[in-house]
Amino acid sequence: MKRFGLLARIITAIILGILIGSFANEFFIRLFATFNGLFGSFLSFIIPFIIIGFITPGIGTMGRGAGKLLGISASFAYLSTMLAGLFAFLVAKNIYPAILSGESLQAFTDPTEGLSEAFITLEIAPPMEVITALLFSFVLGIGLAVIKGDTLINVTIDFRQIVQLVIEKFIIPLLPFHIFGIFANMTYTGQVATILSVFLKVFVMIIILHLLYLIFQYSIAGSLSKQNPFGMLKKMSPAYFTALGTQSSAATIPVTLKQAKQVKSSENVVDFTIPLFANIHLSGSTITLVSCSLAVLFLQGETASLQSYLPFILMLGVTMIAAPGVPGGAVMAAIGLLESMLGFGPTMVSLMIALYLAQDSFGTATNVTGDGAIASIVSSINKKKKITD
Repeated sequence: MKRFGLLARIITAIILGILIGSFANEFFIRLFATFNGLFGSFLSFIIPFIIIGFITPGIGTMGRGAGKLLGISASFAYLSTMLAGLFAFLVAKNIYPAILSGESLQAFTDPTEGLSEAFITLEIAPPMEVITALLFSFVLGIGLAVIKGDTLINVTIDFRQIVQLVIEKFIIPLLPFHIFGIFANMTYTGQVATILSVFLKVFVMIIILHLLYLIFQYSIAGSLSKQNPFGMLKKMSPAYFTALGTQSSAATIPVTLKQAKQVKSSENVVDFTIPLFANIHLSGSTITLVSCSLAVLFLQGETASLQSYLPFILMLGVTMIAAPGVPGGAVMAAIGLLESMLGFGPTMVSLMIALYLAQDSFGTATNVTGDGAIASIVSSINKKKKITD
């Protein structure tokens, strides 16, 4: 599936949902509400598998044969991702009361509240709780990194491929129908105007935050390498625009590698870090997820303190490991956290998916461009500390 094809389908689904929902009868709306309920139940079922499939091989393979440089690189990537989340939280916390003032929706934490009900509901129990899946993934992944065995790590890699196939061949193709049903239902019940207004405001804010965070990253990288941060950003711009088209950190690696070497970073460090960062450094995606989740909570009349929200940000950086290889992988990997840590219901999750996918290419472009900054920082530290020859 083409990446822009997915975005076009999501936008088409939103438009058709609004148009058809404005004149459709209750039977049609309840029919799609039934589909949404079944699809949402399947999502809840598959979440533990997504967590295990992404995190276990991600941690297991990341810890092999890289030594001290791997630890430093992974630490900076994680720190950058966490700072991006904190940045987005603080900005949204202070700006949303102004830009989203008066915007609210009927409560729909439960799928039967606020929207038209489904004809039937089918609860598909997940095989384990989200936290259990996370802990299992951490224990298994760390264990695989320590023992350095090949048999089980290959099994987890194969399992990840199966999970990716489920997402790419089943979940992603059905997402436009799911989002169509949600927007048709909200239009039918008179709530869509609020959503569209919020979509536009949050979208603009996220793009601005992406650009500001890139300037922050390259200001640090430039100060360490004695370069103009804006000159560095200009050299990395081909990677940014390539990622806008591919919507994939992995697919953009060749361009990112080439441009990162032009900002005076060590070739050896770049060759090692860029493929690694493509899987573990997700500052742009984190800004988007934090901004969108707070917007959905705001619409529900709920607030989140930094103390209560910080664990969610800290877990995002780990949960999204290896997710960039899948279309919309970051938000898919985050669904379990949204449900277990922020109390999101099926409809709230659907709104998150729609908000996220609408700007996924910009988040990916920010991830990729930021990879060059973190690679430059690691290169500067490596030259100073002489970690590698």
